[in-house]
Amino acid sequence: MSDPAGDCLRLTDALLDHGPPALSPLGAGILAAHALGIAADSRSFARIFGIAHALVLRECVALAAEAGLIEPLRQDARSQRLHYRPSAPGEALLRAAQAAG
Repeated sequence: MSDPAGDCLRLTDALLDHGPPALSPLGAGILAAHALGIAADSRSFARIFGIAHALVLRECVALAAEAGLIEPLRQDARSQRLHYRPSAPGEALLRAAQAAG
């Protein structure tokens, strides 16, 4: 039986171990949740994990602009929901973390 919460926590920890020093636990969680099919947009991630959407959006901006680990796909003008996917460096980090974990 699968344990999505446990899988997400394990992948988040592995990403923190293998990622750049500036990668925050929230950023690692955003990447892990996307990779595991838990959440592919900021609003869903915020709702599922009980985090303010503004904090998730801010972290997504940092993941995209500063770390280059995600690529924004589209953003809803009304709700600010940001859809994203891992960039090539983000995918490489996910592969390394999954192989190690």
